[in-house]
This record gives sequence, structure tokens and C-alpha cells, in this order.
Amino acid sequence: MINNKKALSLKDLNELVAEAIHLQLHNTYWLEAELSQVNESRGHCYMEFIQKEETSNNIIARAAGRCWANKWLNIKAYFERITGQNIHAGMKIMVQVSAQFHVQYGFSWIIEDINPEYTLGDIMRRRNEIIAQLRAEGVFDLQKELYLSTFASRIAVISSRTAAGYGDFCNQLLNNDYGFSFHIELFQSAMQGERVEHDIIACLNDINDRQDEFDCVVIIRGGGATADLSCFDTLLLAENIANFPLPIITGIGHERDESVIDLVSFLKVKTPTAAAAFLIDRLNVTFSRILKAEESIHKNVYDRLKYEHTRINNLANRVPLLFSLVKTQQEKHLNMLLQKMINLMLTYIYGEQNKIDAYYSSLLSNVQHFLLNSKYNIELIEQRLKSVDPKRLLQRGYSITLCNGRLITDINQIKEDDVLTTTLFHGKVKSIVKKKHLNEKDKL
Repeated sequence: MINNKKALSLKDLNELVAEAIHLQLHNTYWLEAELSQVNESRGHCYMEFIQKEETSNNIIARAAGRCWANKWLNIKAYFERITGQNIHAGMKIMVQVSAQFHVQYGFSWIIEDINPEYTLGDIMRRRNEIIAQLRAEGVFDLQKELYLSTFASRIAVISSRTAAGYGDFCNQLLNNDYGFSFHIELFQSAMQGERVEHDIIACLNDINDRQDEFDCVVIIRGGGATADLSCFDTLLLAENIANFPLPIITGIGHERDESVIDLVSFLKVKTPTAAAAFLIDRLNVTFSRILKAEESIHKNVYDRLKYEHTRINNLANRVPLLFSLVKTQQEKHLNMLLQKMINLMLTYIYGEQNKIDAYYSSLLSNVQHFLLNSKYNIELIEQRLKSVDPKRLLQRGYSITLCNGRLITDINQIKEDDVLTTTLFHGKVKSIVKKKHLNEKDKL
């Protein structure tokens, strides 16, 4: 049954809720929560607080938070000065809040103050957990085991193109006092905010595909003490750097704290210019070693040449006497060999001359016999050729008949109206076939 009493408007009801909250929750409270959203607008900051189950990521509580501009500027500056980081989503914070129910916008916790030490403790806890996991995986010190070439001059740089630190790094390398030549290639990446992890890993993947073209990787951002280092304190980014095959030098530009990637990198320096100075000094040390080696080689070669020159002079002084003795011995030996060779050659020549005379006599007899036989055979062949000479047959009254250039031996090879050419001993006769007559033998 419908109640006939007058219903409240939403505004009236919300005013009652606001009054009840104001009366019952008029104190301030310290709140521990995780931020799921942080947005600034017109100097104000709008947040969303959440609480998750300890054993899972299920959200069990959620509430809106607001910090008005008159307090937000001070709270933000104070927090960044203490923690060295911006307030961002995913961060755990402790804030002093008061309850407010706005008739138009609903309930929210109004932020009055913040405890940055609480966030520092949580950040340190998470960093320690990441470091512990890297050690458990056995990758924490992998970069320290790599070797950086003493001639390292091909540098892959991960940075923002507009970062002042990148410009300082390039200027210092390219305009170094020693005139060393460096090849620098920039791999563009965000260096603050939520895209840092994704961009740096993407750059590392690109560099890894061309790792033979570089000696090392330098990650720089510049700017001295930074306001946001949490983007460099992620497990995935640290694992990628720790397992990277080339030495990685970090010069993120913060003076007070070390990020996780600083700890796992091959070398951590404070600033981009310090990274450039390290690479220049390393080449200078190498150059100095080369100069010292050059001086040492020059001295050793000079000393050895001097020693060999003295030794050769000593040998040269002994050469005439030694040569005279050797010459006499060798001449005597050569004369003996010459006489022996002459005797052997004469004996050999006499023996071969006798063999040649015997071969000559035998060859002459064989050739004469062969020529007589050949002459006889030629005469027989000549007689046979004369007996089968066609002219002799024609002379005896025989003839040769051709039809279209073919020799006719059978009447069946020709037909009526064929033109026949008959060759006689004296001249040729052409005739046309009018009729063929077969003899009785051919008919059978």
C-alpha cells in the first residue's frame, strides 16, 4: 500500500546525509590506501583510493579523494622533496583526511596532510622485493660480468631527444679534448611517466637486433635530482637490463638515490656528462697504453737492431778468413767432383755410342726390307686398280647409265618418260624411256 506521506527530494536526502556525516565524522583520520587514479585539474587533485586483499588483487574497498588547490601545491612539493617521486597511480600513501558529503558530487575524503615516510617505506619494500627476486633468479650481477671494450666508441643511447642530458652527453663526446671519434645513435624513449618501462624495453630489443654494431648502451635523462624514479624500479625492466648482452651504463641524473636499474647495470654514474667522461677517459687510458706500447716496441726494436748490428760486424770481421778456408776446401772438393763426373760421363758416352751403332745397323736392315715389301705391295695394288678402271670397261664396249644422278642396274629403277644419261668411252647419250621390256628371267 502506497504511503501518502510526502517523499523527500534527492537534494533534501543528500543534505540529511551530509549533515549526519558532518556530525558523526567531524574529526580527521589517517588513511592507508593504494592509489588507482590520480588526476590534476585547475590546481586541484582528484584521487581514487582502493584496498586489495592481501592474498590477491581483488579490490575490497574503494573511495574518492580530493585535495583542493590551496593545500595540494604544498602537499605535492613536500612529498616530492622527501620521496623524490611524484604521486602516481599504483603508489601506496598515508594521508590525513576528513569526510565530506557534497550534495551534488557525493561522498569523498578531503586530503588535509600526507606522510611521505610511509610511502618511502613502501617503495623501499618493493625495491627490496625486486632486488631479492633478481638475486634469486641469478641475474643481479650478470651485467658486472660483461667486458666493455677498451676501444668502446660505438654508443647506443636510450633517452629522450629533447632531454638536456642527452644534448650534454653528445656535446661532451663529440667535442672531447683528445679528438676521439665516437659514433652515437639515439633510440628514442620516454624518460618519465608510465611509458618508461615499455619504451626502454622496446629500445633494448631494437639494439639487441643490431648488437654487433655497438660496444655499449647508455641510458640517460639528466636533470640532477629527479622527481620521479619509480618508473626505473620495475622488475621487468630490471630483468631486461640484467640479461642484456652488451654493457649498460646508466646516467639518470639523480644524486641521492639509486634506482633498481642502477644496481643491475654494468656501471652507474650520476649524470649524463659523467657517462660521457667515463667513455672518454676509458679511450684515453687505452690511447695512453698504446703510446706506452709504441715507445716500448720502439725501444726494444732499437736495442735489438743495435745488438744485431754489433753481431753482424763481428761476423763480418771473421768472414774473409772463414771464406778463404771454405773457398780452398770447396775448390778442392769441386775439382774432385768434376774429374769424377768427367770419367763417369766418358764411360757412359762410350757405352751409349756402342748401343747407337748397333741400333743403327739393325734399323737400316729393317728399313730396306720394309721398303722392298712396300714397293711390291704398291705394284700389286696398282695392277688391281688398273683392272677395275671404268675407262677400260668403257673401252671394251660397256656403258654406264644414270637416271637423275643414280646408277641404273635394274630396269625396275626406271619408269616411262624418265631421262637416261648413258656414258660411253667417247661421249654421253641422253635418251627418254618410252617402253620397258623385261626378259623371261626378270618376269619370273
